[in-house]
Amino acid sequence: MKQQRRTRLPAFGYTSFMRVLGVDCGGEYTGFGVVEGDGRALTCIATGAIHLATKEALELRLKKVYDGLSALIAEHQPDVVAIEDVFYSVNAKSALKLGHVRGVAMMAAAQHGLAVVAYAPLAIKSAVVGYGRAEKSQVQVMVARLLHLETLPQPADAADALAIAICHIHTAATLQRQAASPR
Repeated sequence: MKQQRRTRLPAFGYTSFMRVLGVDCGGEYTGFGVVEGDGRALTCIATGAIHLATKEALELRLKKVYDGLSALIAEHQPDVVAIEDVFYSVNAKSALKLGHVRGVAMMAAAQHGLAVVAYAPLAIKSAVVGYGRAEKSQVQVMVARLLHLETLPQPADAADALAIAICHIHTAATLQRQAASPR
């Protein structure tokens, strides 16, 4: 793909054409998706998931997430990392483990000098599907359609990570249009 010039927007770290690493933090799978585009044209660069063995010690699982995301950042050179915002969970133990993974993802980004932007689950689904309460299967279908993928991204965590990256690119494009329009 032809390299386009990336123009930074003030204060938000947004660019007119950007490469985003989306991360869907999870206790069993941490999904990732690298997407580049300008809000109109989107391209999937890489997608997948880091599988975490639940029988392994937590610190080893966290190291695996850190090492995996660091390698992805080094290989794909994203401009920014986008993750899902924290949400409230009935199960405090699960929420705490998810918070650990999320913190490690943020640290991997910071270690590589990248900004981290977080989006609420409703905002992500709205940006991709057009409906904030969409099901995971609907997100997978729309992600595949928006990125012109021949098959649905698997596992669902990878599709969610791609959706987070797409949400950031769409948000950046909207903010750029707003900044450019006369007031």
